[in-house]
Amino acid sequence: MELKLSKPIVFFDLETTGINIATDRIVEISILKIYPNGTEESKTWLVNPVIEIPKEASDIHGITNEKVLNEPTFKELAPQVSMMIEGCDLAGFNSNRFDIPLLAEEMLRAGVNFDMNDRNSIDVQVIFHKKEERTLSAGYKFYCNQNLENAHSAEADTRATYEILKAQLEKYDDIENDVKFLDNFSTHIKRADFAGFILFDEEGDEIFSFGKYKGEKAVEVLKKDKGYFSWIQNADFPLYTKKVLAEIKERMHSNSPKSTLEDLKNKFNQKL
Repeated sequence: MELKLSKPIVFFDLETTGINIATDRIVEISILKIYPNGTEESKTWLVNPVIEIPKEASDIHGITNEKVLNEPTFKELAPQVSMMIEGCDLAGFNSNRFDIPLLAEEMLRAGVNFDMNDRNSIDVQVIFHKKEERTLSAGYKFYCNQNLENAHSAEADTRATYEILKAQLEKYDDIENDVKFLDNFSTHIKRADFAGFILFDEEGDEIFSFGKYKGEKAVEVLKKDKGYFSWIQNADFPLYTKKVLAEIKERMHSNSPKSTLEDLKNKFNQKL
């Protein structure tokens, strides 16, 4: 079954130096762009992360320091990546928890703006786990009846993820072939940021999910603890988390209604 699209959707996968969203770097990125008419465009880049790739990571994806020594840095690639995903919804395997947050960090670190305004995101792994509880390779075998060759190759994983989603639409009658539905279905919790440090409560207000102010509204915390904003901005938090908090503070100072994060709320406030 082909996807019903009103605008392009980008399936992508990252291979990285590790799993820390705030500090690890991309070493390979593969993008598969699907247009509403079914036309496909794909691109894969090896990336010099400018930090050492640990052996443990190389053992998984096969990308060594020597292999990427003469490859472009992500800062050099960021304008191309931004152009390719501009105006697109995003999809991947475990993408809501890892690939999208880490991509956002790399883009912001490179000085290229990134946000999820007017974007839907589909996490094929969430659909898979809600329905079958399997890994990507097992999912490819289960849904597509094929063995996943070159697992942990960004290009192979990206293509497999796209094929799995189409097979899921064929298999499950209760999953609608609609990007917005898939966006809602493939997300677990209501987050204002990707990493989950700032969530939405039942009233749709941003709350902190950690530390001494866990469960408290961000606006109220920023009012009573003037140094908390600066502490987060200077600590080892993801750049996107800092960006969301800065937008909340800006909204407070402008005395305007909750408009600067309205699209983020629309994105995350309807999640399961």
